[in-house]
Amino acid sequence: MNTLSYKTISAKKEDFDGKRKWFIVDADGLTLGRLSTRIASILRGKTNPSYTPHTDTGDFVIVTNAEKVRMTGKKMLVKEYQTYSGYPGGQKTKTSKELYARKPEYILEHAVKGMLPKNSLGRKMFKSSFYIQGPNTLIRHNNLLSSLFD
Repeated sequence: MNTLSYKTISAKKEDFDGKRKWFIVDADGLTLGRLSTRIASILRGKTNPSYTPHTDTGDFVIVTNAEKVRMTGKKMLVKEYQTYSGYPGGQKTKTSKELYARKPEYILEHAVKGMLPKNSLGRKMFKSSFYIQGPNTLIRHNNLLSSLFD
């Protein structure tokens, strides 16, 4: 038995430069958690056959209508987001409704960011996603444009 033919191939950064796809997602009426898990798996590269955990093998994601993501139940009134300035007494808590009034796409960004690795690789993966309010946005790019939910 030739054991050299069973080597595991580990993807390198150079293998994916210029070969990433662009996904355009219309978030109108989609549930927050289900949508964010699909976006996070694309950003991580888990949809690619050559997925490697320690390399950024993910694709780019553009989310339109990010403000129209829906939350089930009473989460819009009950769910709280905490921020901390680093100073004593600097912890602030806001509900989803308050955040939605100020910056609606932040709720989706926060959910996706929480599903990515908590290191420099995760921060780099998050920069491959773009969240846009409204449907009328012209996007032109040389790479393949494909839709996520077709």
